[in-house]
Amino acid sequence: MKSLKNITISEYDYSLPPERIAQFPLAERDKSKLLYYKNGKIKEDVFENIADFLLEKNLLIFNETKVIQARLIFQKETGAKIEIFCLEPVEPAKEIQLAFQQRSYSVWKCFIGNSKRWKKGQLQKSFEFNNKKCVLTAERKEQEQSVSLVEFKWEPADLTFSEILELSGLVPLPPYLNRNAVDSDKFRYQTVYAKNNGSVAAPTAGFHFTDKVFRKLKSKNIQFEKLTLHVGAGTFKPVIAETIQQHEMHYEKMLVKKSTIKKLIENNENKIISVGTTTTRTLESLYWFGVKLIVENSPLVEFNIRQWDPYLEKYNQRISTRDSLLAVLNYMNNSGFEILTGSTQLMIVPGYDFKIINGIITNFHQPKSTLLLLIAAFIGDDWRTAYDFALANNFRFLSYGDSCLFLM
Repeated sequence: MKSLKNITISEYDYSLPPERIAQFPLAERDKSKLLYYKNGKIKEDVFENIADFLLEKNLLIFNETKVIQARLIFQKETGAKIEIFCLEPVEPAKEIQLAFQQRSYSVWKCFIGNSKRWKKGQLQKSFEFNNKKCVLTAERKEQEQSVSLVEFKWEPADLTFSEILELSGLVPLPPYLNRNAVDSDKFRYQTVYAKNNGSVAAPTAGFHFTDKVFRKLKSKNIQFEKLTLHVGAGTFKPVIAETIQQHEMHYEKMLVKKSTIKKLIENNENKIISVGTTTTRTLESLYWFGVKLIVENSPLVEFNIRQWDPYLEKYNQRISTRDSLLAVLNYMNNSGFEILTGSTQLMIVPGYDFKIINGIITNFHQPKSTLLLLIAAFIGDDWRTAYDFALANNFRFLSYGDSCLFLM
C-alpha cells in the first residue's frame, strides 16, 4: 500500500458550507436522499427505495448501540456553567453495562467544559423524580491529559447511574451542530433499533431506517444481523497532524455474539453490507482478531485491535476471511463465550484491503476526518466525485443529513 508517511490529511479536504450541514432531521427518517455509487457510476434516489439497489440474500449488519444522555450541566453559585461530558466508567465497574447499574456513586472519565472555572470543590444539581427531590454531586478527582476523573454521588442512592443520566443528562449532539438539544433529539438522535446503552455519539447511518424500509428489505429476502460498537467522543476528534501516521485513533468497545460470527461465515459469499463506519470497523476488526489468533497461536490473545495492526508485515499472511472467522468461532467455543467483547483502535486509510464488507451504507462526513478516510479507502479517489455530486445536488450533510450506499 501507499506509504502511510505519504498520506497527508490535506488530500482529504473539501469545502463544506455551513448551510449544508443539516441542523435537524427530516420529519420522516426514510425520506432522506440516497446517493448510490457503484463502479464509478452515481445515481440519486430516496432512502425508502434502498432495497431496489441491494441483492437478494445480501446480509446487512447493524450497530445496535444506544446513545446515552452523556452531557451534564452544572451551575456554580457564581453563575458559571460547567459541562461534564461522560466518556467511560472507571470504578467501581469498568464494564459499561455494569456501570450503568451502579447505585449511589460512580467514577467516570469525562471532558470538562469551562474547565478553568472549576478548579476544586463539589458541583451540585437537583431534579425531581416521582415527586421526590433528587440531588447529584460531582467532584473532580484528577486530570489525565485532556480528560478528568469525576466522582458522581447521588440521592436517593437506590437510583442507578443509567437513571441519573436519563433524568438529568442531555443528548450529546455533535459539536458542529452548535445548538442546544431539544426534546425531539432524544429519539431522533437514535436509531429505531438502538438497544445497548453506551455511546456518546450516534451511529448515524442507521437514522434512515424505518419499519417500512425493513419490510421492503425482508420482502426481498435480504438478511439482517446486529453487533455493538459503543461510539466514543473521539469520533469527532479532528485530524490535526499533517500526516495520517501522526494521528492517534481512539479506542472503542465492541460486543459481537457467537451467532453473528456464524452468520458471517455462512454468508461470506452473499455480499455483506455494513450499516455505518462503526459497523465497518467492528467487522474488519473481527477479521484481524482471527488473524492474530492464527499467527500468534496462543489462547492468551486479547480481542484488542491496535491502530496499525493490519499494516504490520507479521499479520499480512493472506489468511482467508473464512479461516479468520473460523478461528474466532473456535476461540469462542473453547472459551465458552456466547458474546465476544473487546476494543478496537483500527484506523482504515486509503490502501486498506477490506476483508469482510462489500458495501457501506453511510452518511456524509466532515472534511479531513478519519471517517472520510475510511470512505476514501473503500471507493478510492471517487470519494471526491461522490461528494462533489452531493454538493451540486443539494444533499444535506453530516449526522442529520442524507445517506449514501457505496458498493464494490
